[in-house]
Amino acid sequence: MGARVPRGRLLSYAERSGACFPPFFPDPEPTVAVPLTLYIDNRLLSPYAMSAYVALAEKNLDFELRLVDLDQGEQRMAPFLCRSPTGKVPVLAHHDFYLSESSAIAEYLEDVFPAPEYAAICPADPRARARMRQVQAWLRSDLAALRRERPTEVVFEGLKPAPLSDAAQLDATRLVRVATCLVPAGQKHLFDDWCVADADLALMLNRLVLSGEDVPARLRDYAAEQWERPSLRRWRDGR
Repeated sequence: MGARVPRGRLLSYAERSGACFPPFFPDPEPTVAVPLTLYIDNRLLSPYAMSAYVALAEKNLDFELRLVDLDQGEQRMAPFLCRSPTGKVPVLAHHDFYLSESSAIAEYLEDVFPAPEYAAICPADPRARARMRQVQAWLRSDLAALRRERPTEVVFEGLKPAPLSDAAQLDATRLVRVATCLVPAGQKHLFDDWCVADADLALMLNRLVLSGEDVPARLRDYAAEQWERPSLRRWRDGR
C-alpha cells in the first residue's frame, strides 16, 4: 500500500491542543492509522524529505505524510520541536519513536525492515556502506554555493536561475569531478545495487542538468536513470 499524500495539512493531537509531549513517548491519542509517519516540508522542496520518502517507498512500507509549514515557522513551535529538537524536517515517527536527519532515517529503516523481506536501500558490504555514508555526508555538508544558487525549485518547479557565480561554478566543477569518480563507467548505480545515496546524488546533479549547465553525458544519463526510478517518480507525481 502506497503513501497517502495529503491535499492539505493534517493536524496531530499535539498540534490541535498546543501540548508538548516528550519525543520518546506517544501522543495521548494516535495521530495516524499506520505506525509510520513522515513529517516533511509543506512545499515538498526539501531534498532530505525526498530522500526519506524514497527510502520508505523503496521498502514498500505503508506510511502517512504530515506537512510542516516552514514559512509559518511551525518547525520552531513546541509541538514539532518535541518530535525534532533540532527543528528540522524530515522526521520519521515509528510508533512512539521520532528520528530526524534523512541519512539516519534511511539506516534505521534498513535495520528495522531488513532485506530480504524488504528491499535493501543500503549496501550490505561494510566498506560500501561506509562509502555510502561518506557520499551522503558530503552532499549534505558541502557545495553550499551551488545549493544556494540552484535550489530545488529549479529541479521541482522549473525555476529559471541566474548564471552561476564563480563560487557556485567551482562547486559545480567539484561535483562533476567527484561524481565522475564515484559512478563507475558503464554502471547505473554507485555500487553493485541501487542505494538511497543514488537518489541523493542524482538530485544534486539535476540542479545542474535541469538548469542547462554543462554536465558530461555519462552523468546526465546516470541522473536520468535515477530520476525515472518508481520511488522518485512517486515523489515527483505526488507534488
